[in-house]
Amino acid sequence: MSYAPANLTIVLYDQFLQETWLDETAPRQGYPYDLPVVDALRGHPLRFHPQVTYLIGENGTGKSTLLEAMAVVLGFNPEGGTRNLRFSTQDTHSALGDHLRVAKGKRAHRGFFFRAESFYNVATAIDEIGVAEYYGDRSLHAQSHGEAFLSLARTQFGNDGLFLLDEPEAALSPGRQLNILSLLHQSVGAGSQYVIATHSPILMAYPNAWIYALTGSGLERIAYDDTEHVQITRNFLASPARMLRYLFE
Repeated sequence: MSYAPANLTIVLYDQFLQETWLDETAPRQGYPYDLPVVDALRGHPLRFHPQVTYLIGENGTGKSTLLEAMAVVLGFNPEGGTRNLRFSTQDTHSALGDHLRVAKGKRAHRGFFFRAESFYNVATAIDEIGVAEYYGDRSLHAQSHGEAFLSLARTQFGNDGLFLLDEPEAALSPGRQLNILSLLHQSVGAGSQYVIATHSPILMAYPNAWIYALTGSGLERIAYDDTEHVQITRNFLASPARMLRYLFE
């Protein structure tokens, strides 16, 4: 069984990241193996869109855990950064990467693993190693969180790359999220591939992307308009007073 749509043919060898699954030796009990999304990967590979794939779901469903494990298997630092940025602030990543397998196609010329919760640590490592000039005209620490991420995106979202982004909207205003979509589109047009864990209806609106919803029963590929994120946001914006009255009552 695959989570890719049956009516779409994918040329797997022409993309960087093809699919991921859990190997047969993985434990069946204990965190993170008892997460529905992890259990769903036993014998059922999760396929990725050649351009943009989204992982969405409620807090605690395992989006960040899965993305982190994929990053580790692909050679990225668990706290984030490029494959060449090696540092460790605190070893807190799960053991999922020990049993997660990935199928890869062609080799990516560049890449970056961004995770909002440890971006401060990445910015610090960049300064300490002395490579800040590759991320803009000044230290990432000399900018706001949102400005720093935009600088990173402008300098790192390039051609022929594989990029894993964990909740990139965390520090971004709606306008800046649109900026990120524009930069992402330029990068995709230059041959790059993205896997993004997000709660943002703005960011997950990229045309023709695949959206996987992580639920209490596992994984489900879902249309943009059918996501809870979009439906709740639309209902709220259509009538904030009505939604607040219902909520408070």
